[in-house]
Amino acid sequence: MITLALSKGRIFDETLPLLAAAGIEVLEDPEKSRKLILPTNQPGVRVVLVRATDVPTYVEYGGADLGVTGKDTLIEHGGQGLYQPLDLQIAKCRMSVAVRNDFDYASAVRQGSRLKVATKYTAIAREFFASKGVHVDLIKLYGSMELAPLTGLADAIVDLVSTGNTLKANQLVEVERIMDISSRLVVNQAALKLKQAAIRPILDAFSNAIESNAVSS
Repeated sequence: MITLALSKGRIFDETLPLLAAAGIEVLEDPEKSRKLILPTNQPGVRVVLVRATDVPTYVEYGGADLGVTGKDTLIEHGGQGLYQPLDLQIAKCRMSVAVRNDFDYASAVRQGSRLKVATKYTAIAREFFASKGVHVDLIKLYGSMELAPLTGLADAIVDLVSTGNTLKANQLVEVERIMDISSRLVVNQAALKLKQAAIRPILDAFSNAIESNAVSS
């Protein structure tokens, strides 16, 4: 049995065409089913639904053989013990710094004053601001980052940005792009050796689908 760990939402939806290229079809809609383990049309393949931040953990410790997770999650939670063969080029967005429209970010950074930064990506934020020589007080939040500057909780936020519409709606502006983000395929190293005959065709199909998409676009 090959177990693939996915999170609901954009990553799940954008992984489906790659699975189809490997001849794998998930038989139930995760938005309509209460099941956490979904069958596929391949009796030897199943999908487990986990939180996005838990995907690397499930794969690392053998709860899943494969998983799809964002580059942000891998950096933040560490990708040790995981084989990362493919950038799937899906669920693309960027990690950015954003502030209130009326906040003079350039001046605050230039003066070397301490910044209060709200984020759930504390490791990424700490490394980014340290590389700029900026002192920061990090405030860990798990949701509604945009509220932090509006309520005075923080001067800036570090978060994922896709269209930027949420920032605009809350009178925030993107001031620095930290990195581009896309989702990666991660594989349990033991499973890659023990189940190579089953896993290798999936990797090859994903790789070919990515190359085809790159050529067509």
